Amino acid sequence: MKREVGEMERSNLMQPGAGHPIGGGTGGIVLKVGVDDSNHMSVFEITVAPGFDVGAHVHTAIEESFYVLEGSLNLQVGDETGNGIGPGSFMFVPKGAAHRFWNDTDKPARILFISSPPGHERYFEELAEILRRPGPPDVDAIRSLRARYDTQQVSPLVR
Repeated sequence: MKREVGEMERSNLMQPGAGHPIGGGTGGIVLKVGVDDSNHMSVFEITVAPGFDVGAHVHTAIEESFYVLEGSLNLQVGDETGNGIGPGSFMFVPKGAAHRFWNDTDKPARILFISSPPGHERYFEELAEILRRPGPPDVDAIRSLRARYDTQQVSPLVR
């Protein structure tokens, strides 16, 4: 249920660590604002593990923003790449732009991730469900999930 202007179901002020952990986990992806809270965006705090690489991908209807809170990441949008980008760095991804982020360090990094329109939490929840299944990740299930959520992979998924 989306809220009307000025309507509040819960506090809009969150202390550190507050939010809904995606997939029942503790810390990897924490939903701060979602489709039930906003008509315009979803906001997440994400811990990017060492060695993680999402691979280049494109959204036709989604815009994203990445703000580095802690640690160091590599960010790429279109032909622009920033390596070893630290806290305070920002990347905006307009719809239709290939983009990627990866952590090639030995320490986790944290980002504030904003996705518009809202609802990206549903993708993360379904992905967490697929990854919890025993055995190696089901590549066909992930491919189908990504197609349903406006994510066209340009490069291979690394990890």
